[in-house]
Amino acid sequence: MVPLVAVEWGCEWTAFLLSRWSFLEVLEYLGSFSILIAVIFYFSESGDRLKQKHYQAWQVINTAQSKGGSGGRVEALQELHDDGIPLVGVDVSGAFLQGIQLPGARLIRSNFTAVDARNSNFKGADFTAANLQSANLRESNLNGANFEDANLGGADFCSANLAGAILDGATLDAADLGNADLRNVKWQRIKSLRGASIQGARNAPPGFLDWAAQHGAVTTAARSDCQ
Repeated sequence: MVPLVAVEWGCEWTAFLLSRWSFLEVLEYLGSFSILIAVIFYFSESGDRLKQKHYQAWQVINTAQSKGGSGGRVEALQELHDDGIPLVGVDVSGAFLQGIQLPGARLIRSNFTAVDARNSNFKGADFTAANLQSANLRESNLNGANFEDANLGGADFCSANLAGAILDGATLDAADLGNADLRNVKWQRIKSLRGASIQGARNAPPGFLDWAAQHGAVTTAARSDCQ
């Protein structure tokens, strides 16, 4: 055991001598200081990282323009919206966006032509002057959405929630409103709804169904599967 005791004794003296060496203490402080500097730089560059994140999301959306499928656009759009970025003028025509969550999104002058956005949430979204021609929005939540001056021709609103939606100046030619909830919808200034199906429309405001029929709407189901 003598060699082991000697080694232990030597280590104790070495540790004692090093503990009295100010240089090592300085190195310890420098290590802590470097961590502090790293934290400061991390937070100071957070804005640049957020901009890079948004740039990548827009790149995904723009690269996939005029292409079918999702192409990562559901996640990109939701990410931008969650960060408070307006989606004004966004072009997602022909995209598969089923189940997308964009409540309150600013989608002014956006292009949703032939988009498949069934079972989605656009509650309170602003579609002013947007193009939703032939879009599939069946069973979606469009409560309080603003479609002022929007093109909704041929859009599928089968079983959608349009309660409180604003349709002033909107074009609904050949749109399917079958089984849609039209409670408190703003309809008095609808631009046109020739050929639109109002078969089974629910909770329509007083006078709407008669007015719609007089202006070219039909009471036959536009699609046999709209229940």
